[in-house]
Amino acid sequence: MRGDKTAQEIAAKHKVHPTQVTTWKGQAIDGLAEVFSDKVRRAEDNEAEVKERHAKIGKLAVENDAPQG
Repeated sequence: MRGDKTAQEIAAKHKVHPTQVTTWKGQAIDGLAEVFSDKVRRAEDNEAEVKERHAKIGKLAVENDAPQG
């Protein structure tokens, strides 16, 4: 993936066909895009959860501060 070796060199080292190396490289690149998009989605989900919990904490704090009667 770095481009310092050809598919033929990698294939010879691992005793596989160069086409297989090219296929694996494509799969790896596709997989990396998915990994990073998942990180963004999880961060957005976490942000929403934090906001929801802050709202709940605020509500409970107001209820706790209300006069007991």
